[in-house]
Amino acid sequence: MNASERLSFKEMCARFEVTPRTLRYYEYIELLRPEKDGRNRFYGPREVARMTLILRGRRFGFSLEEIRQWLEMYETEGTVPQLRTWVEMADRQVAELTRQHQELAVTIEDLRALRDEAQALIDKAEAKPDTGTG
Repeated sequence: MNASERLSFKEMCARFEVTPRTLRYYEYIELLRPEKDGRNRFYGPREVARMTLILRGRRFGFSLEEIRQWLEMYETEGTVPQLRTWVEMADRQVAELTRQHQELAVTIEDLRALRDEAQALIDKAEAKPDTGTG
Protein backbone atom coordinates (compact mmCIF):
# COMPACT_ATOMS: atom_id res chain seq x y z
CA MET A 1 0.00 0.00 0.00
CA ASN A 2 1.56 3.32 -1.02
CA ALA A 3 1.12 6.59 0.82
CA SER A 4 -1.65 7.86 -1.48
CA GLU A 5 -3.66 4.62 -1.48
CA ARG A 6 -6.81 4.51 0.59
CA LEU A 7 -9.20 1.70 1.44
CA SER A 8 -12.96 2.06 1.61
CA PHE A 9 -14.91 0.90 4.66
CA LYS A 10 -15.86 -2.32 2.85
CA GLU A 11 -12.29 -2.93 1.68
CA MET A 12 -10.98 -2.39 5.21
CA CYS A 13 -13.43 -4.95 6.61
CA ALA A 14 -12.47 -7.45 3.92
CA ARG A 15 -8.72 -6.91 4.27
CA PHE A 16 -8.76 -7.52 8.03
CA GLU A 17 -11.65 -9.98 8.10
CA VAL A 18 -13.64 -7.93 10.61
CA THR A 19 -17.32 -7.10 10.69
CA PRO A 20 -18.58 -3.61 9.91
CA ARG A 21 -19.76 -3.44 13.53
CA THR A 22 -16.20 -4.11 14.77
CA LEU A 23 -14.72 -1.47 12.50
CA ARG A 24 -17.34 1.11 13.54
CA TYR A 25 -16.68 0.28 17.22
CA TYR A 26 -12.93 0.76 16.80
CA GLU A 27 -13.70 4.18 15.35
CA TYR A 28 -16.14 4.97 18.16
CA ILE A 29 -13.53 4.28 20.84
CA GLU A 30 -11.00 6.26 18.78
CA LEU A 31 -8.64 3.44 17.90
CA LEU A 32 -9.08 4.42 14.27
CA ARG A 33 -9.69 7.82 12.70
CA PRO A 34 -10.54 7.39 9.02
CA GLU A 35 -10.86 10.26 6.61
CA LYS A 36 -14.50 11.09 5.99
CA ASP A 37 -16.02 12.30 2.76
CA GLY A 38 -19.71 12.73 3.38
CA ARG A 39 -20.90 9.36 4.65
CA ASN A 40 -17.92 7.54 3.16
CA ARG A 41 -14.88 6.59 5.20
CA PHE A 42 -11.40 6.05 3.82
CA TYR A 43 -8.45 4.39 5.52
CA GLY A 44 -4.91 5.36 4.62
CA PRO A 45 -1.61 3.67 5.49
CA ARG A 46 -1.68 5.03 9.08
CA GLU A 47 -5.06 3.46 9.80
CA VAL A 48 -4.06 0.20 8.11
CA ALA A 49 -0.93 0.05 10.30
CA ARG A 50 -2.98 0.83 13.42
CA MET A 51 -5.51 -1.88 12.53
CA THR A 52 -2.67 -4.39 12.14
CA LEU A 53 -1.41 -3.46 15.62
CA ILE A 54 -4.91 -3.56 17.12
CA LEU A 55 -5.59 -7.07 15.84
CA ARG A 56 -2.15 -8.27 16.88
CA GLY A 57 -2.70 -6.83 20.35
CA ARG A 58 -6.09 -8.55 20.61
CA ARG A 59 -4.52 -11.86 19.57
CA PHE A 60 -1.97 -11.47 22.36
CA GLY A 61 -4.77 -10.86 24.86
CA PHE A 62 -4.50 -7.12 25.45
CA SER A 63 -7.64 -5.14 26.17
CA LEU A 64 -8.82 -2.54 23.70
CA GLU A 65 -8.17 0.15 26.32
CA GLU A 66 -4.57 -1.01 26.75
CA ILE A 67 -4.14 -0.96 22.98
CA ARG A 68 -5.74 2.49 22.70
CA GLN A 69 -3.46 3.97 25.37
CA TRP A 70 -0.41 2.34 23.82
CA LEU A 71 -1.23 3.67 20.34
CA GLU A 72 -1.80 7.17 21.75
CA MET A 73 1.68 7.12 23.30
CA TYR A 74 3.23 7.28 19.84
CA GLU A 75 1.53 10.61 19.16
CA THR A 76 2.01 12.11 22.62
CA GLU A 77 5.37 10.74 23.76
CA GLY A 78 7.11 9.26 20.74
CA THR A 79 8.57 5.92 19.71
CA VAL A 80 11.00 5.12 22.55
CA PRO A 81 8.48 5.56 25.41
CA GLN A 82 5.96 3.61 23.36
CA LEU A 83 8.45 0.77 22.85
CA ARG A 84 9.37 0.75 26.56
CA THR A 85 5.69 0.47 27.43
CA TRP A 86 5.31 -2.31 24.87
CA VAL A 87 8.11 -4.30 26.51
CA GLU A 88 6.47 -3.90 29.93
CA MET A 89 3.06 -4.90 28.55
CA ALA A 90 4.56 -7.90 26.75
CA ASP A 91 6.39 -9.05 29.90
CA ARG A 92 3.16 -8.87 31.93
CA GLN A 93 1.19 -10.70 29.26
CA VAL A 94 3.82 -13.43 28.85
CA ALA A 95 3.71 -14.00 32.62
CA GLU A 96 -0.10 -14.17 32.58
CA LEU A 97 -0.22 -16.51 29.57
CA THR A 98 2.42 -18.74 31.19
CA ARG A 99 0.29 -18.93 34.35
CA GLN A 100 -2.80 -19.80 32.30
CA HIS A 101 -0.83 -22.40 30.36
CA GLN A 102 0.25 -24.10 33.60
CA GLU A 103 -3.33 -24.08 34.90
CA LEU A 104 -4.56 -25.60 31.64
CA ALA A 105 -1.90 -28.32 31.81
CA VAL A 106 -3.11 -29.33 35.30
CA THR A 107 -6.75 -29.22 34.19
CA ILE A 108 -6.01 -31.40 31.16
CA GLU A 109 -4.20 -33.95 33.33
CA ASP A 110 -7.12 -34.04 35.80
CA LEU A 111 -9.63 -34.47 32.99
CA ARG A 112 -7.62 -37.26 31.38
CA ALA A 113 -7.33 -39.08 34.73
CA LEU A 114 -11.10 -38.86 35.32
CA ARG A 115 -11.78 -39.97 31.76
CA ASP A 116 -9.45 -42.96 32.20
CA GLU A 117 -11.18 -43.90 35.47
CA ALA A 118 -14.57 -43.75 33.77
CA GLN A 119 -13.32 -45.86 30.86
CA ALA A 120 -11.91 -48.43 33.33
CA LEU A 121 -15.32 -48.66 35.02
CA ILE A 122 -16.99 -49.16 31.64
CA ASP A 123 -14.45 -51.85 30.67
CA LYS A 124 -14.93 -53.61 34.01
CA ALA A 125 -18.73 -53.52 33.72
CA GLU A 126 -18.65 -54.83 30.14
CA ALA A 127 -16.28 -57.67 31.11
CA LYS A 128 -18.77 -59.12 33.64
CA PRO A 129 -21.37 -61.52 32.32
CA ASP A 130 -24.87 -60.07 32.28
CA THR A 131 -26.68 -61.38 35.35
CA GLY A 132 -29.73 -59.20 34.94
CA THR A 133 -33.16 -60.78 34.98
CA GLY A 134 -34.59 -58.31 32.45
